[in-house]
Amino acid sequence: MMHAMRRALLSIFVIGLLCGNSALAQAPGAQKIKVLTLLGRPLPLAVADKQGLFAKYGIEVETENLPNSDVLRANLAAGKGDLAYLAVDNAVAMVELAHQDVVIVMGGEGSQNELMVQPEIKSIKDLRGKTLIVDAPNTAYALQMKKILLLSGMQADKDYELKAFGATPARLAAMREHKEFAGSMLGPPSSIVAKHERFVSLGSVQELIGPYQAAGYFAERQWAQEHRAAIASYLAATIEAQRWVMDPGNKQQVIQLMIKESHLAPEVAAETFEVSMTKPGGFERDARFDLQGFTNVLKLRAEIEGSWGGLPPAPEKYYDSSYYAAALAKVKGAK
Repeated sequence: MMHAMRRALLSIFVIGLLCGNSALAQAPGAQKIKVLTLLGRPLPLAVADKQGLFAKYGIEVETENLPNSDVLRANLAAGKGDLAYLAVDNAVAMVELAHQDVVIVMGGEGSQNELMVQPEIKSIKDLRGKTLIVDAPNTAYALQMKKILLLSGMQADKDYELKAFGATPARLAAMREHKEFAGSMLGPPSSIVAKHERFVSLGSVQELIGPYQAAGYFAERQWAQEHRAAIASYLAATIEAQRWVMDPGNKQQVIQLMIKESHLAPEVAAETFEVSMTKPGGFERDARFDLQGFTNVLKLRAEIEGSWGGLPPAPEKYYDSSYYAAALAKVKGAK
């Protein structure tokens, strides 16, 4: 009788242990997300990582920094990353030029790019016959440059040459080393460094083009649909981080982080903070997607590249606001 009771208790213990192990095995782990970037980790991403916001929302984040937008778009299309943080005109280009079905899920920054040129150049007309360098010749900031020069009656491949040369810091370095590279579109902090080195600004996107939705997050549409909860969690962490970054009370901490993450001189980091946080075209509050700015992005592509027969489609073809709405709801619910 005693042996029978012991066997029964042992059976109950083993079953309980197995059930417990099964429950542990089935407990959901942190969702892993790989983010592809061009200029190192975006500042809010670095903050979210440092402050444990990704862990708070149950995700793990890996980043990969790539040399230019062509490589980044190709890697996203090949499934070598989940989310891209890049000028969102690249998402439009993936749809229209590469026939990849991608969707923009959140904004982040406007554009504070300026047409920076060699010190001896005094006007846009001085660029006639010169070589200008870009990341890629048919996306984003190259289209900004083409538009600015078109305002002065100059056309690419007719009045000046475009040469692909990689991301912003690489272009500034190239302009230092090769005086034949007359100019490029540069944004903070590279544009600030360029001015300190006596390069000349011939005008800004805000002045000459108007509001422009620059960097934001986008993904392959099928992957996004299959990972809605993970995207909402990632975006929620990023929204919280962007709020912290833009809080004036955190100014000195943010400047120190800029110095560390982007290897900036203290004075350049301080000036970058002031421009990026307080001037039009910088960081958007709550990483909001600027629909007016994105409408200008589409108009620019239609005018400069002749896309859609010159008549741009509605922004909703590329941007799905439901991901951002879900992220905002998570942020509100997490308080």
